[in-house]
Amino acid sequence: MGTTGSKKGAYTQEEARPFHDKLRVLRARVVGDTTHLAEGALNQSRGESSGDLSKMPIHMADIGSDAYEQEFSLDLLAAEQATLTEIDSALARIEAGEYGACVNCGKRIKKTRLHAIPFTPICIDCATERDQESRG
Repeated sequence: MGTTGSKKGAYTQEEARPFHDKLRVLRARVVGDTTHLAEGALNQSRGESSGDLSKMPIHMADIGSDAYEQEFSLDLLAAEQATLTEIDSALARIEAGEYGACVNCGKRIKKTRLHAIPFTPICIDCATERDQESRG
């Protein structure tokens, strides 16, 4: 893994190791999910999935259902890709010796939060503040 904790509030490489391992496993799962979603959304229509090779839908509602399912899959794919970006950023922070330090205030992110969301770049206080600002 790279250098030792160089940023105030960051975990040392040894402290970050369990999170590094967790992030690698999570990354592999998300990559698999995105591959599956992409294949499903872009390559297969209702007819192909049921074995019907005819491109003509039986009913107009089928067209709407197919479009909805494809749009839903593409939305899920976008969310998974955003998560993948966050995971990669967290892995980069580990390598840089900055993992565990809130990118907003620099305080140490509690391990309980990192166990729940290992790719989070911000502490609970900054997350709460951000959520309150977005609501009001």
